Amino acid sequence: MDVRRWDEMYRSRDQVFSGDPNGVLVGETIDLPPGRALDAGCGEGADALWLARRGWQVTAVDVSETALRRAAAAATEVKDRVSWARADLITTPPPADAFDLVSIQYFPLRRRSGHAALRGLLDAVAPGGTLLFATHALSDLAPRQEEDFDPADYYQPDDIAELLDPTWNVLVKETRPRTAPAPAGTHHTHDTVLRALRLP
Repeated sequence: MDVRRWDEMYRSRDQVFSGDPNGVLVGETIDLPPGRALDAGCGEGADALWLARRGWQVTAVDVSETALRRAAAAATEVKDRVSWARADLITTPPPADAFDLVSIQYFPLRRRSGHAALRGLLDAVAPGGTLLFATHALSDLAPRQEEDFDPADYYQPDDIAELLDPTWNVLVKETRPRTAPAPAGTHHTHDTVLRALRLP
């Protein structure tokens, strides 16, 4: 990932995101018993903090030191339940079989031959654990040549579901309206969501 670009984005504003947890995360995990969670691309930490306040032990990972400092500063009452880690999950996979929940919310996961980065995240889900993936629906996205961005280059739930072997049970795979306003300057109206259980 372009670490400098992400750091510059966070430094450009005092707060980039709303500070609220992602609606997909809340809706899909509210009934899960707390355990160990990985928040992939945690940003300013709203999801990690929400999970920690519900009793989860969270490993929150991002490439941006600026975002992580900001997130840690907001975590004073749950600092013993969140571990903030600066890492690039595209090149450095998390530990295997380590998490009861792997949450991938709007994480820019580009398709690659062999799917190494994606497989690393899938392998991080412990037996009996949950994979939760959410991203913007393709219908809301358009290529941006000036940024070398083509939405078709990034994984969608259908792509991930096709890579899951019989040790997984897909519970949710759908496109749904967003439950919160779109980020400023965007027109995202729908999310695509995958929730899958890794069988014990």
